[in-house]
Formats: sequence, structure tokens, C-alpha cells
Amino acid sequence: MPELPEVEVVRRGVAAHAVGRTVARAVVHHPRAVRRHQPGAVDLVARLTGRRVRAARRRGKYLWLDLDAGTGPWLDSDAEALVIHLGMSGQLLVEPAAATPEKHLRVALDFTDGDPQLRFVDQRTFGGMALEPLVPSADDPSGHDTVPASVAHIARDPLDPAYDVERVVTRLRARRTGLKRALLDQTVVSGIGNIYADEALWRARLHGARPTDTLTRSAARRVLAAAAEVMTEALGQGGTSFDTLYVNVNGASGYFDRSLAAYGQAGRPCPRCGTPIRREAFMNRSSFSCPRCQPRPRNARW
Repeated sequence: MPELPEVEVVRRGVAAHAVGRTVARAVVHHPRAVRRHQPGAVDLVARLTGRRVRAARRRGKYLWLDLDAGTGPWLDSDAEALVIHLGMSGQLLVEPAAATPEKHLRVALDFTDGDPQLRFVDQRTFGGMALEPLVPSADDPSGHDTVPASVAHIARDPLDPAYDVERVVTRLRARRTGLKRALLDQTVVSGIGNIYADEALWRARLHGARPTDTLTRSAARRVLAAAAEVMTEALGQGGTSFDTLYVNVNGASGYFDRSLAAYGQAGRPCPRCGTPIRREAFMNRSSFSCPRCQPRPRNARW
């Protein structure tokens, strides 16, 4: 599943090609792609037509388009957004309307000013689109920040300008779980997935099974700083692509996978000490670390 850097790459592409434009027509090619929009495909198409895209926004791994009020009689507020769930294989692509449709094209948006078209392509159909009201964010004490309703419980991410690292340090240390599990908890800090959790833990020299309630504040700051650092570096390289399912809006893959120190490197020498990287089972997936740089704690807690 795309993590923060990959979603941010897509967000920037969508912002460059869609913000300020007005939807002329929406075509749903597969009903499963709009299953999260409870009123159905016909309602989604009607509500999108004539709407101007005001902004492309993101919180952690969640992406959405802020829309203006439009002209439809069903709208009584401009506080609405098109939430785009990329899922495991969702892609947002910009293409000329005359371009050959992709095999797994699910939704296409045409704009009043012509090309390019915005296409949602999803091989596995785990992702999709839905219109949602904008509501106050639970992670904004001022109450001024609004996000889609399904995102309201999601914490800010390390690249958010309003991110409060000391607040997240307190949250981490208040948990009674393993450190990696806490880093993946999007209500604690958002945007960090399996790849960047392993990379951050390697940089911080901490094992993912370290109990969070035994962390010092300095250790918690260290791993959070490492997460921000590695995700910033990944963003600069277009994200991490292990296959053709993650691409930016122009169809190009990221190449941060060439810079990974721990994730997916089982058996290869640790870039820091040369010890072979180990793989451990973790939450029905894999976790990678260096046995020497990141010794497993005696009171381990996955």
C-alpha cells in the first residue's frame, strides 16, 4: 500500500493538473470503484458535474480534493471533498481524453477546459472514490482545520507544517505496545507504513518490538526524526516502487527502493555494520532489522 511519500507524489501531480479546473463530466466504468459513496454512482456523477477543484490535500496516506459548492440544487454547503482511496493498486493518471483507456480504468473525470483527463485506474479494485462532508479534525485543538469525515480521526504526519512532535512523543510513550505497531497506528502519527517504519527504526537503532512505555523521550524523538528524514528522502526520489502498481500521475515509478537499508534486505549486509539483515514475522507481514544495531529487547512486545 502506498505510504506518505508515494501519496504526496500523487497529490502534487493532481494539484498541478486538476486544481482550479471544473468537472464537465464524470464517468464511472466500474461500480466497485465508488462503493464507498453510499448513494451510488449516479449520485456521485451528478454531484461532481460542475464542481471546481479548489485544492488537492493529504493527511498521512489519505488523499482528497476539496470542491466548491457548484450549482446543483442538492448542495447547501461548499464543505465537501472527493476522497480518493488508492488501496493496494490505485493510480491517478493524467491522460488526453482520446488516449486508449487503461485495462483497469475505473473512473474518468473530464474538465470544461479540455485535456488532460484525470483517470482512476485500479487493478485490484480495493481503492475507490467517495464524496464526503468536511468536518473538524480531531488532531487540531483550534478546530479550524477541516478534513473529510473518514479522515477526522487520523493524526498529523511528520511532514505536516502543524505537526507537533512533542505531542506525538507523549502519545507513543503512553501506549502499551511494541514500538513498530505504534508507529503504524495512524491515530498516533500518520503516513508511516511498513517500509518507512523499518527504515526509521534502523536509522534510530531501535528494534520494533521495543515496548513503547519503556521509551525515553529522547529515543522517541530520535525514531520520529528518522521517520521524517527517510520519508523526505523518499519523496525526493519519487517514492518507493517495487512493481508497476505505484506510479505518479505521468506513469513514472519512484526509485527509493534502491536506497533501502533494512526493508526487504534480508540476508544482505547491514550498511552500517555488515551484519546480515534479519527478517521476522510481524502482523501477517515481514519486519526487517539488523541483529547487531537493533538487538531485540528481552521484554519484546510486538
